Amino acid sequence: MKILLAHNFYGLEAPSGENTVYEAERDLLRARGHQVIEFTRKSDDIRGRGAAGVLQGALATPWNPFSARALRRRILRERPDVVHAHNTFPLISPSIFSAAHGLGVPTVLTLHNYRTFCAAGIPLRDNLPCTQCLDRRSVLPALRYGCYRGSRLATLPLAAMIALHRGLGTWRRHVDAFIALTSFQRDKLVAAGLPAERVHLKPHFYPAPPVPLPWPAREGKVVYVGRLGPEKGLNSLVEAWRLWGAAAPPLEMIGDGPERAALERSIAAAGLGGKIALLGQISFAATQERLARARLLVLPSLCYEGFPMAIREAFALGVPVAGSRLGSIPCIVEDGRTGVLFPPGDARDLLRAARTLWGDSAALARMGLAARAEFEDKYSAERNYASLMAIYAAAIGVRDARRTAGS
Repeated sequence: MKILLAHNFYGLEAPSGENTVYEAERDLLRARGHQVIEFTRKSDDIRGRGAAGVLQGALATPWNPFSARALRRRILRERPDVVHAHNTFPLISPSIFSAAHGLGVPTVLTLHNYRTFCAAGIPLRDNLPCTQCLDRRSVLPALRYGCYRGSRLATLPLAAMIALHRGLGTWRRHVDAFIALTSFQRDKLVAAGLPAERVHLKPHFYPAPPVPLPWPAREGKVVYVGRLGPEKGLNSLVEAWRLWGAAAPPLEMIGDGPERAALERSIAAAGLGGKIALLGQISFAATQERLARARLLVLPSLCYEGFPMAIREAFALGVPVAGSRLGSIPCIVEDGRTGVLFPPGDARDLLRAARTLWGDSAALARMGLAARAEFEDKYSAERNYASLMAIYAAAIGVRDARRTAGS
C-alpha cells in the first residue's frame, strides 16, 4: 500500500508526543513493507521570523491554499492509496482534506487533541476542564476567554478554522475515517459534531519496549513524567508529599515547563528537597531507564488528556499508574487492576490513594504484571498495525461508497 502521511511538526524547543507518534507510525508502516510518502511542515520554520512568522502561521491556520495545491500535486504524482494526516496546525491547515477529496483519495485524521472544535486543543480554562465550545458547537466562548495562549488575538485564527470547517462540513464531507485515542475523547468529539460511524478507536503504541525489570530489582520510588504546567496538577502532588511526611517515598519529576520555578520554590518551602527531585527534560532513553526502576507512576492531571504517553510507557515497563479520575485516564488505567484512580485536584485524596497502594507491596507487584499484560493486549506494535490497517480499509470503503452515491 502507498500511504501519504501529512504532519506539521511542533517546535523542537517543546518535545511533542504528536511528533513522536507520527514518527513511530511512519516507521512501523515502512517496516511492514508499505511505501510512505511524507508531506510535512515545521513550526520552527516560522518561529525565528518574528512578527512575519506569526502572521504567516495565523493566515495559514484556517485555510492554506498553498498547502492544498502542493498536496494536490503530490497526490497526482504519487497516486497514494490513502492520505493520513496527524497534525495540520498551523502551516498545513484542513484545506488538504478538500484537495484529497476532490481527487477521490480516502482520508484519515488522527485526533491527537480536541482542536477540531476546541481552540486551546485541550478543553481547559483556569486550570479546570471547560467544554463550552464543544457543548455549544460555537467558538464564541474561546474568543471571549482567549483560550489559546490567553490571548483573544492568538485565538482568532484557530476559532476561524473551527468555524470555517464546521460551516463547510469538512469533517463530515471530506474525512473518511477519524482515529480517536480513547472512548472518552471519541464520545466528546462525536457529541461536538464528528460522524460517529467514522470515528475509530486506536491508542498509541510502544514500538520496541524492553523486558520489565523483576519487581525485587526496582527502586522504592515514584516517578512523574510530563510537562510541568498548571494543567498537570503538580501543586497537589507536592502538597500530598508534604502531608505524607518522612514516610513518603522518593519522587522523581521528569519534564520541563512554565511551572518549574514555582515547583522548585514549593519543594524548598515544604522542606522536600531530599524527597522530590526535579530532573528536567532528559532523553527518552534516560526517562525509560528511570521509569523502569520505579514502582509507581503518578499523573495528577487537572485536564482532559488525549492519551498520556507516560502511561503507555509505564505499562510496557510493568509499572502501575496512580492517575486522576478524569477524562481519558480512567479509560486506560483500570482502578484496582493496573493502578489506582483518585479525584483530581485534591492533595488529600491523592495522598490517600498513593499511600494506601504504597503500603501494599504485593498489590503493587500484581498491578505491575497486569500493566504489562495490558500493554501486550492493547498497545504493542502488532496490535497497532492491525488496527491501523483496518481503519485504512474502512476509509477506503467510505470513499467507495461516496463514489457509488455520487458525492
